[in-house]
Amino acid sequence: MNQKCNRTLTAPWLFTRSQVKLINKFRMLWEQHDVWTRSAIMSIVFELPDLDLVLQRLLRNPVDFARVFEIFYGPKIAARFKELLREHLVLAAQIVEAAKAGNVKAEAEAKRKWFKNADKIAAFLSQINPFWPEQKWREMLHEHLRLVYKEAVNILTADYEAGIEVYDRIEKQTLEMADFMSKGIFRQFPCLFLI
Repeated sequence: MNQKCNRTLTAPWLFTRSQVKLINKFRMLWEQHDVWTRSAIMSIVFELPDLDLVLQRLLRNPVDFARVFEIFYGPKIAARFKELLREHLVLAAQIVEAAKAGNVKAEAEAKRKWFKNADKIAAFLSQINPFWPEQKWREMLHEHLRLVYKEAVNILTADYEAGIEVYDRIEKQTLEMADFMSKGIFRQFPCLFLI
């Protein structure tokens, strides 16, 4: 439901303080998503002693996202998004673990579920915000999965230079998702961002 309010900006490219705050929050959350996903891949591949701690921190990301979602959509919707994002992260770890073990069947099954989960996230987001088209989210999330999978393969095959290059692409792409998320909320709730 789109709110009606008298919002006038002197220039369409200016942002209010509240908009900048939300932009920064989503950018930080997506950056943390990237960083801790990469850390988890490294810890799994190299069997680092910090694996449990890294996975705990990675799984805090859906909780942090849910806190922001709850402001706009309430606890039930926030909890559902948290659940879907947690599933996304758990499946990513399962893919890396299966690939490291050479279990092609388990890797393929986890990967199939991973893309199905992305489709669920895209559908869910489009249901709660009319400015978040399902097809656009599906495209962005599928690209994210392809890049993260490529990153994991590069680390597993010791192609570290390519792994760094793909991480740069992941970071750029997730910041685009962060900004898309913010813009959709600005459009859905314009009265909340007047100052």
